[in-house]
Amino acid sequence: MTEATTTAKAEPRPRVAVLDDADRVAALAHPLRVAILDALRTPNSASGVARAINETRQKTNYHVKALLDAGLLEPAGERRARNFVEQLYRSVAPAFLVAPEVAWSGDRRSEALRAQLPLEHLVRVGQRMQRDAIGLLDRAAFDGEEIAAAAVETEVRFADQATRAAFLEEYLAAIKPLLTKYGDRRGDAYRVVLAVYPDREES
Repeated sequence: MTEATTTAKAEPRPRVAVLDDADRVAALAHPLRVAILDALRTPNSASGVARAINETRQKTNYHVKALLDAGLLEPAGERRARNFVEQLYRSVAPAFLVAPEVAWSGDRRSEALRAQLPLEHLVRVGQRMQRDAIGLLDRAAFDGEEIAAAAVETEVRFADQATRAAFLEEYLAAIKPLLTKYGDRRGDAYRVVLAVYPDREES
């Protein structure tokens, strides 16, 4: 049987899709839907996915439709075999991350971020690092890449606010020459992050 595949023109996908809507997060509640999204990292039909995950077509079609309605899948062309046409789908991203805002109730956290800009920056940097780390993990797991990454973590105690401020000032002064010395506009881009915050987990 001769097959012909017509691929839909699609926008480039992000490596990681951040889900900040409760309805989209709820669509992931069923483990079969997670398996379908994973199977549709590359375009396939609902019946093709059913074979890949060893599930019935009827059940797979139901969950594919739910993922489409939630905006987690997108059309990706057609596959023709003789007089039969199959719709192809793909996930809107290879990996997904649930934003912490989904679990926020009320406006108190948002108001605190607006009032404290350094804290807002810390939260946004943390979210970006989590998103980037998941994307790097995806590249290592599915693309076979060796990821050049490093992380240094330590605890330090400051006697008072003045000492803490002096530490930050000296740290930034020390790292700037290193960035100037080794940075090269023609090289690969890396992200360097410094975060300082109170290390208390208890409520």
